Amino acid sequence: MHRNQRTPAGLLLRVLILVAVTMGLTQVPGVASAHQPVRLDARDSTPKRGPLLMDGTVSFAVYAPLAARKMQRGFRFRMQDGQPLRLQLLITDTAPANAVPNRRQPVVILVSPTGKRTKIRPDERTPFYEPYSRTSYLYLSRYSAVAEKGTYRVRVRARSSVPTNAVVAVGYREVPGIVRD
Repeated sequence: MHRNQRTPAGLLLRVLILVAVTMGLTQVPGVASAHQPVRLDARDSTPKRGPLLMDGTVSFAVYAPLAARKMQRGFRFRMQDGQPLRLQLLITDTAPANAVPNRRQPVVILVSPTGKRTKIRPDERTPFYEPYSRTSYLYLSRYSAVAEKGTYRVRVRARSSVPTNAVVAVGYREVPGIVRD
């Protein structure tokens, strides 16, 4: 260790450098970033009425609060042919929603640009702590496929009367993305 680092001034200098480097890293896009949030509300009752994520490879966290049975929210995202398509369904790990069995948890209906429907049902309950928002979640399902070119439609539908904060994570690239209403 260098002798200046043992003095109070040397220690202060080391701490200031560490703080400056840490702050600098958090300002670099893609470093220490999380899914870009998109919040759905009552106006987003169908994919057509919901927002359009311009690039489905960009990491988005689409928040879909569901307050009653059969309530639904929707959005769309665009993909290019052959790109990896990644979609996950999560809920906040809070009572009473986390006590609802999987068969009563929300379901995601994904419709491809050519009209192929895929129903993504809960098939797991894996805890996940998201440090940026300091929120605990439960993964309910994860879906991967090879994308078709065009716009995908997503519908999130409640299957219980228990209010649930559903989250659909789309994409995998931690870069800024564009959302159109």
